[in-house]
Amino acid sequence: MAPAEDDISIDEKRVYAGSAGRTDAYVATGTGIVRVSLSADKVGAFDMVARDPARDVTVLARGGGPDLAVAATPDGLSVAAVGDDPAFESVDDDPAVAVGVAGGRNGVIVAREDGAIERVEFERGGAAVASTTRLGSVADPRAVDGALVAAAGGVFQVGDEGLTDVGLDDARDVAGAGTLLAATGAGLRWLGNGWMTAREGDATAVAADGDGHATAVVDGDLLVHADAGGGWGAETWAPTALPVDETPVALGYGPGVAVAVTDAGTLCVDAGDGWRHQVVGVRDVAGVALAVVE
Repeated sequence: MAPAEDDISIDEKRVYAGSAGRTDAYVATGTGIVRVSLSADKVGAFDMVARDPARDVTVLARGGGPDLAVAATPDGLSVAAVGDDPAFESVDDDPAVAVGVAGGRNGVIVAREDGAIERVEFERGGAAVASTTRLGSVADPRAVDGALVAAAGGVFQVGDEGLTDVGLDDARDVAGAGTLLAATGAGLRWLGNGWMTAREGDATAVAADGDGHATAVVDGDLLVHADAGGGWGAETWAPTALPVDETPVALGYGPGVAVAVTDAGTLCVDAGDGWRHQVVGVRDVAGVALAVVE
């Protein structure tokens, strides 16, 4: 196992990060939250920073005060300031299943266990909840990304007036940055003139960076969007092989990097020169989010 983050000094972390900078990946699992330090495609130290089950995690980047890592847990939202020593603390007690960021610098969109969809705002510069606004409800919410919510009944979009049903069925995951994408039981879809088919099959995960890069899992295979011309049809997606024979279950993007975490607890990262990996040793992986540290 890589050395624990607590065993590495701040100076050593800066040497490790080098000119590529440091990005931390927060991995939500059934046994807690694991933080993995990345510098481009180099995988550094990792450690368990929260020991309660987590169903999802997102990072709220803020202009003032520290960025926040926000986790959806069976006991509610848990929040930590991004940095060298994140300390997750519960900020409410309403069970949550998914969380994502939809614009703004002080709030997140939360899907609760009972189907309620809420906007939760944090105090400026702090981690305490400033306000909670109910936006509506859906049956069996599964994922949140940007202003999109994936649910058993399809994809819903968050707006100023609440939720809008934008179609599809059996949505498992969504990507709300740039061209809107949805992973459904019938395949991978992209929103153009209505929902268009990117790939048929059992799609279980999707992620995008908003700049034309995207990854998805269809029938257990990892696909990469590979079209600089802006198309999103089937011909623009190509399979890619991870360095381990495991199924990717959680996908994410950071500055210049794509991350895939497998069902066996292996974190894979690609900064443009192919996938590298590190066995993190956790199971029940539910989500991953990346935070820029330096």
